[in-house]
Amino acid sequence: MSINLFYISNEIEIAKVIDESSIDYIFIDLEFIGKEKRQKKRDTVISKHCVSDISKIKKVISSTKILCRVNPIGAWSYREINEVIDQGADLIMLPFFKSIKEVETFLRIVDQRIECSLLFETIESISKIEEILSLSPINYAHVGLNDLHIQRKTNFMFEFISDGSMEKISEIFKDFRIPFGFGGIAKIGTLVPSADRVLAEHYRLGSKGVILSRSFFSNEEILKCEDNKRIFLEEVIKIREYEDFLRT
Repeated sequence: MSINLFYISNEIEIAKVIDESSIDYIFIDLEFIGKEKRQKKRDTVISKHCVSDISKIKKVISSTKILCRVNPIGAWSYREINEVIDQGADLIMLPFFKSIKEVETFLRIVDQRIECSLLFETIESISKIEEILSLSPINYAHVGLNDLHIQRKTNFMFEFISDGSMEKISEIFKDFRIPFGFGGIAKIGTLVPSADRVLAEHYRLGSKGVILSRSFFSNEEILKCEDNKRIFLEEVIKIREYEDFLRT
């Protein structure tokens, strides 16, 4: 089975291109509360997406699903989560939680009306992972390497994988039979560590999901010209072809 690929965009024209590819989810990103402060002076992007983007994107796609990341739990959560469900998202993701109570609140508001995903990106959430995964229903879990890297004050983002931490918690996800993924990926053969080696680690650990990062292809690049749309689709094919190689 192929790994689920997630691409972050709220652009209608890009959604049409993605729908032609084997990318599984368009990622609508509503999270902004607290993000700028904790990622200050980092080379990160805070998306300017809104809830209405969900229904706009849904109208122009036929096979791709929509994942929507909401804000961390707060006074706004009841309204925001209900709006995301009403707009027709397929999967809803809770980011940057630290306590079991936050996850319980999230699941209670959703009330099994939509599939739920948890983004484990704090040391506190990792320390309580078994208690959190005991809650139900959790349909997918993702490990956010960037915020963990910032909080752990490590030298580089992939240290959570190279020091064995990801391997330990991947076994816990498997014990609870919850599909999981982690981090992002660039084009095959690019960056350090190279994307093909990162993808190989996904397969070794049993991962079921990865985000296509900004370094894979930016929204601006895709929209620049028709040739770039073709190149983008070819790069996605390269990932799927490399998956075939890893499976054999």
